[in-house]
Amino acid sequence: MSEPNLPGPDELQRRLQAFLQTAFQQPASPAPESAGGPEPVAGDTDDVFNFHLTPREIKAHLDRYVIKQDEAKKVLSIAVCDHYNHAKFLRERARRGETAPVEYAKQNVIVTGPTGVGKTYLVRHIAELIGVPFVKADATKFSETGYVGGDVEDLVRELVQKADGDTERAEHGIVYIDEVDKIATSGNMIGRDVSGRGVQTALLKLMEETEVPLRNPMDLAGQMQAVVELQRGSKPGRQAVNTRSILFIVSGAFPRLKEIVEKRRKQAQIGFAAPAGPAEDRAWQHGVTTADLIEYGMEAEFVGRLPVRVACEELTAADLRKILSESEGSVLRQYERAFLAFGIEAVFDDAALDRIAALAAEEGTGARGLLTVCERLLRDFKFELPGSGATSLRIDLDLIERPAERLAQLRSSGQDERLRVLRRSAEEFVERLGQPQGLSLKFAPEALDLLVAMAVNGQRPVRELCADLFKDYEFGLRLVKRPPAGRPLLLPREAVESPDKFLSDLVVRAYRGDPSDETPAGPAS
Repeated sequence: MSEPNLPGPDELQRRLQAFLQTAFQQPASPAPESAGGPEPVAGDTDDVFNFHLTPREIKAHLDRYVIKQDEAKKVLSIAVCDHYNHAKFLRERARRGETAPVEYAKQNVIVTGPTGVGKTYLVRHIAELIGVPFVKADATKFSETGYVGGDVEDLVRELVQKADGDTERAEHGIVYIDEVDKIATSGNMIGRDVSGRGVQTALLKLMEETEVPLRNPMDLAGQMQAVVELQRGSKPGRQAVNTRSILFIVSGAFPRLKEIVEKRRKQAQIGFAAPAGPAEDRAWQHGVTTADLIEYGMEAEFVGRLPVRVACEELTAADLRKILSESEGSVLRQYERAFLAFGIEAVFDDAALDRIAALAAEEGTGARGLLTVCERLLRDFKFELPGSGATSLRIDLDLIERPAERLAQLRSSGQDERLRVLRRSAEEFVERLGQPQGLSLKFAPEALDLLVAMAVNGQRPVRELCADLFKDYEFGLRLVKRPPAGRPLLLPREAVESPDKFLSDLVVRAYRGDPSDETPAGPAS
């Protein structure tokens, strides 16, 4: 066995130094070919720079999926149009060879509002409409680099993955960070706040402009890949992603924010104005200031990187009712498809939708309450009805009020329908069985009942059971005595209980020519 060809000490030291430099200073760009991913589509990046939508067109698209939240739709539509029109402007200047700097303040957005009102839904559909890479993450998963948790720079690296390795396209993606209120700091905290202030500080440079290495220095797998590329002599590509043109949108429920805003308003109104009326009380979200967010626990520098602010309003029962009937993403479509997969047509009537919306409003989780209510009401129906023979399900007010009784009725009627289908399947089988010999075969009623009961108890398809029981009949029927013209050959209960013995008796009778048995299986019913 030959000795392995190992590098000498000088060569080994040179490679080690190159590895360290590549791993921790200048990480190479992962090539799509080596990662096994698809080749970047050349036209995708150009689509970003050919942006032509108007704010009104974006809002009209969002109206198809999100009910209410008109102000949030307008704000997000304007921010997105400004951002990508600026990217288009910079590309045109670059093509003309203009290099003079252009001042532009990036319009990162913060969206406040209770859970389940459509914050994530809005941003996701905007990204899909524009066709840019989109990454969503919860702020609670991150921590400062070096502490337990995720690195905020991984968000940018994930954009590159979503762009199939096209770094230029990733540099114009959208990063959406939810639950940002969970990283608010406490004013009386002692020591280092890893999950709060540290994460906000780490996000500052991303939201402004920075270079993010394509490989995480702490990612062992990525660094091992860098070593392999170094040994192969691969030329390094793009080494980092610039965040200047990445749009950052953050959101959170901020449950204590209402108390802060109301406290500030009361202090301002003492001795100068009457108490706020109901309309003003409902509109407190739109009066949130920078000072309110800072008092909540957000860093001033962090809030300053989010110049565009908008609030989503809480959904009422009427809003939830519109979501059910008008939104293209209605949860009803999901349940209709789920039942249809088992051959059951589900239909919701208006009274049931009103009741579902009212129950969902009591959940206090916004549109997510619709799924909670529907799942609670229809869970047993989804479990019991498939395979029961039921072909339709009408969800009305009676079903919501008396689900157990309606399920029992549906199972009973479905079982009757299933038995009818099984009987017809057995009759069709035996009809085809006699056709090659010119015989008209038919099961006697008691034989058909037994056959269907055997199929149900054995949980076997009735055609499979018939094929097993009567596997020798195709040949044996050629030897039996033919009944008088126009009369079928009946297969009695004995033919199902002992099919081989019954066929043998028929053949023996035909061979003997027994004149006393012209219809060996009995008269036709």
